[in-house]
Formats: sequence, structure tokens, C-alpha cells
Amino acid sequence: MPEAILLADVDALGEKGSVVDVSKGYLRNFLIPRRLAQPATRGAVEDVRRRQEAAERAARHAEEMAQENAALLGKTVLTISAQAGPDGRLFGSVSQQDVATAIRDARGLKLDRNRVFMPEPIKALGTYMVVVEVTEGVTATVKTIIVAQN
Repeated sequence: MPEAILLADVDALGEKGSVVDVSKGYLRNFLIPRRLAQPATRGAVEDVRRRQEAAERAARHAEEMAQENAALLGKTVLTISAQAGPDGRLFGSVSQQDVATAIRDARGLKLDRNRVFMPEPIKALGTYMVVVEVTEGVTATVKTIIVAQN
């Protein structure tokens, strides 16, 4: 039985990049025309292995960068000024977008506002702990101080 390298996930065969044994007819008539697999030559197997190693290195690097950014955000204290009345209540509110913009201005990290977790918008002066998801599974807590605008 010839071996094939899967170019995409195939049900009942395996995941992309794996080397599987298949019949000649299945490889020639189904997998290759649909660009689901290619014959497993020595060079092709080596190329797939190199690509997998590069992808693993890139994933490790991205995880390290996310951890560094989370540590940096953990040390960050944001100060957001907003218009407030004499009783300390804001005339508007500080939203997720405002916090994401303040993080971008302070640290240069572009975060989607949907990755800033606040139970509700901030409507009073004070200090708040805001949870920010840097990447999937990596979060940081940013101290946010809301001050009255002069």
C-alpha cells in the first residue's frame, strides 16, 4: 500500500500533515484530484516535517509573547479621565472600547474590545480591576483608575 501525506483533515484517515497508508486507487482517484493528499516521497515527508517544526516554533513564540504581554499588562496602571459630576458619577460611562484604547495608547498593544471583560460599563470615579484576555487562555488584570476631567 502506498503512503500519502494528507494536505487537509480527512474523516476516517487523519489530520492535515499526517502520513497514512491508503490503497493506490483511493489515492489516485479520490485524494489527489480533490487535493486532499499527495504521494509520500522522501522529499515530501521531509518538507512536511520541516513545516510542522516551523509551525510549532511559531506557536511557542506566540505563546511566549502573549505571556510577556500579560505580565506587562499586569504591571500597568491605566488612568482614564472622564467628565464627572460633584458626586463622583460620570456623565457618560467608560466602556470596553475606552479601556482597549487606553491600553493601546499606554502600551502599544492592539486589543479587540471584546477581549476586555467588564460586567458593565464603569459609571463612577474610582479604581477598578479590569480583566483583559491577551490571547486564548492568557489573561491579565489591569488596574484602571477613573479620574475627573479638569
